[in-house]
Amino acid sequence: MRGSAEIAMTSIRSRSQRKWLLALLLSCLGMAAKGATDAAQDTPSPLPAQTVQVYDTDYPFINYSGQPIHNEIARLQQRMDRDDVRLHYGTSHGYLESLLGALNISRSSQVLVFSKTSLQTDVISPQTPRAIYFNDDTYIGWIPNSGLLEIVTMDADRGPVFYTLANADSSAAHLQRETLRCLTCHDSFSEMGGGVPYFLFESTYNVEGTQILPDVVARETFDSTPIAERWGGWYVTGEDSGAFHLGNILAPLVRAPMNRQHAYRGSLHSLSGMFDTSPYPTDKSDIVALLVLEHQVSVHNYIIHANYKSRALLAKERPDAVAAAGAGGTAVHWQDLPAQVQLRLSGMVEPLVRGMLMVDTAPLPRPVAGNSGFSAQFSARGPRDPKGRSLRDLDLKTRVFRYPMSFLIYTESFDNLPLSVKEHVYQRFVDILTGRDRTVAYRSLAPADRQSVLEILQATKADFAQALHEDRS
Repeated sequence: MRGSAEIAMTSIRSRSQRKWLLALLLSCLGMAAKGATDAAQDTPSPLPAQTVQVYDTDYPFINYSGQPIHNEIARLQQRMDRDDVRLHYGTSHGYLESLLGALNISRSSQVLVFSKTSLQTDVISPQTPRAIYFNDDTYIGWIPNSGLLEIVTMDADRGPVFYTLANADSSAAHLQRETLRCLTCHDSFSEMGGGVPYFLFESTYNVEGTQILPDVVARETFDSTPIAERWGGWYVTGEDSGAFHLGNILAPLVRAPMNRQHAYRGSLHSLSGMFDTSPYPTDKSDIVALLVLEHQVSVHNYIIHANYKSRALLAKERPDAVAAAGAGGTAVHWQDLPAQVQLRLSGMVEPLVRGMLMVDTAPLPRPVAGNSGFSAQFSARGPRDPKGRSLRDLDLKTRVFRYPMSFLIYTESFDNLPLSVKEHVYQRFVDILTGRDRTVAYRSLAPADRQSVLEILQATKADFAQALHEDRS
């Protein structure tokens, strides 16, 4: 598929146009493309994968095409190579159940998407939706009767890294790194310069007044997107108290506008009436799992952007320190940076600060409840402060989370931000949570919530507690 297809892709400016062209190319190439893919997967790839992306030019210090090692999939493959772990092939789901167990991903996290917004467009339909399972840093995609498991994980150094696993009975299961095929869509305009790899969460419908418009191309949604505009092309189970959303709505064969009230289905208790759910581990696509997933994808993307862009600036200003640094960045302290560099970095990372404090997150129009067991499983993972509070506690009445601070603050990808950036982010948290920052952007944070988050972080995040101590000294 190299050559004309790649040239065509790099000439398209719009992400939507690019994805439309990708879908067209895959449709036209059909099984020929699949055969080429299968052949490529059977061939060892000892050298770094080459892509049409420009990450290695724009961000040479990231070394995106190099071997990623700071993620759960790379560590799993190492365990498999040492024969510490073996993936077992099951008759119903292939390697899925074994892979979920090896990565500590609960089947209760299952969400189902039937829009053709994946690598395997030819096997996804409303009757065979793609199942996604996830934990804090890794996502697994599985489709019945497909010979391929799709995997994306958050690498602490490189951001999202993509893999596939041939889902066939074999004594030598191997996790294959993907670049070109996945990054055609999971890329923020790299062909125009300055883009970064990122995660996608999309909806296939638009809402205009009383009409639902089935789009030819899916559009991105975020945790700031109103609930009424989310989940077109997704199945949704649980309770939504009648709150309008686009889940469970099947597009007509003719892409004509649909009356909003007539098309609305709401959340369902089970999906067994929509399609044959027996091939799937559960008949759920949990509404709470969807809400957590959308928040997680949004914050992951803020972390990725802050990591790539800040390291680019630091590489220009202090290349000696960046070159000597390990995963995540540089040993330069915030206080040692020139004022103009501090100013530029502040602008780069403020979206991360806002995203983690959830100040732009869309409210829940009505209370919601899941029905897969995901809510309890997610909340139980802690950590908790001496009062029993956790950033994983759920509200589900007017907002998703009880406390307005992302649980992703505990992840390896956040911890491996450049030292100076992390110091600044912590200082911003201290300023905002103590009420020192009185700007309009953070006035939505109630004093009681600020105090609770401050206390939880102080008790559960040692380096933040140290930053708070130094600020008060």
